[in-house]
Amino acid sequence: MRYLPLTPDDRAQMLGVIGAASIDDLFADVPVAARKSEPFDLPYHAGELEVERELSGLAAMNRAAGAGPFFCGAGAYRHHVPATVDHIIQRSEFLTSYTPYQPEIAQGTLQVLFEFQTQVAALTGLDVANASMYDGSTACAEAVMMARRVTRRKRAVLSGGLHPHYAATTQTIAHAEGMDIVRQTVAIDAEAAVIAAIDSETACVVVQTPNVFGVATDVTAIAEAAHAAGALLIVVTTEAVSFGLLKSPGEMGADIAVAEGQSIGNALNFGGPYIGLFTCREKLVRQMPGRLCGETVDAQGRRGFVLTLSTREQHIRRDKATSNICTNSGLCALAFTVHLSLLGETGLRQLAEINHDKARRLAKALSAVPGVEVLTPRYFNEIAVRLPGDASQMVEALLEDGIVAGVPFSRLDPTAGLDDVLLCAATETTLDADIDAFAQALARRIAR
Repeated sequence: MRYLPLTPDDRAQMLGVIGAASIDDLFADVPVAARKSEPFDLPYHAGELEVERELSGLAAMNRAAGAGPFFCGAGAYRHHVPATVDHIIQRSEFLTSYTPYQPEIAQGTLQVLFEFQTQVAALTGLDVANASMYDGSTACAEAVMMARRVTRRKRAVLSGGLHPHYAATTQTIAHAEGMDIVRQTVAIDAEAAVIAAIDSETACVVVQTPNVFGVATDVTAIAEAAHAAGALLIVVTTEAVSFGLLKSPGEMGADIAVAEGQSIGNALNFGGPYIGLFTCREKLVRQMPGRLCGETVDAQGRRGFVLTLSTREQHIRRDKATSNICTNSGLCALAFTVHLSLLGETGLRQLAEINHDKARRLAKALSAVPGVEVLTPRYFNEIAVRLPGDASQMVEALLEDGIVAGVPFSRLDPTAGLDDVLLCAATETTLDADIDAFAQALARRIAR
């Protein structure tokens, strides 16, 4: 039976209280042209078993990443998540309130977020981390708006190596704040162009490393140029495991670092939910968006945790808040913290080294295929390759061979004119046999 909590008498009584003759009166402000007189083209209600059968059939149309060779990356990466992570995050100790405004009943949540912040600050080489954000792209947009508040300038330069989805998200959100977003032309190696674009009106420069093409870059020179002009450097990272091997944003001079934390503790999940990492230098902390958990002591001197620094305006008075995206992905942050705690520093370094080794094997195998060119000169676990034809068509063809070959760049930016470029990622979940199968199938398809 359908769940209808209100009887006809209940509805009539409610309408009488507000002075409406019928439910249709509640939609009087909707233009007639926008109203739909016929039912939507959706299935009618059905019983629980019928619905389960229908949804199971739809789910069966999906292919799981672990079903065979899988080389997709482009901002979302398949890594092994230990079963321990799922077990720990479901323990009752962590089932405290989602919004930890009252520390006396939310110490579990607050301590987890405090530990999470400590880990993220250590990974990025910066002083302070917040209690997470929705995902990497919205964290990037928030960093740009934070830079405006700090510098009181409106111009932001987005590197041509920034993930197109991150750039588009930043443009959408920052536009409402009246910012001038300078989005540079897509480029595999964009360092020189970024430096040339910095001027006295620039609030911030946004660079990504490894960038959307997988290129790992030491952005120290960009940091120096930005600081000389009074601008901030924002460093974006979409593959959190790379922190285990590459120089941290803080070491390279970043003022703000944002990242997508999905790679640690969180599965692909068909695109979400994910977790945005956000860190900055201590002198900028008052302008940092989101929640910040701090350690304190109670009246008896016992260790405790509280939300700190941010005012209530941050959460309940939107017009006075530094950010209107001021929540955190609590469960994803917990999974991140559990997984990273299990790995430890040594484990993360080893995991990063395995990822890089797999990418080296992949680059070597694909470069040996006639007609294929590896475009990425320096990489972590992702490379861009140029094919002798349309990358989207090749991906579809290789699916017939049971191989998910990667992400065509044209899916990220159809206007870039890079229809022949394919982004391929290899992680610790990639078998050597997968790489061999990919290279062999690609060679066969090109030779046809």
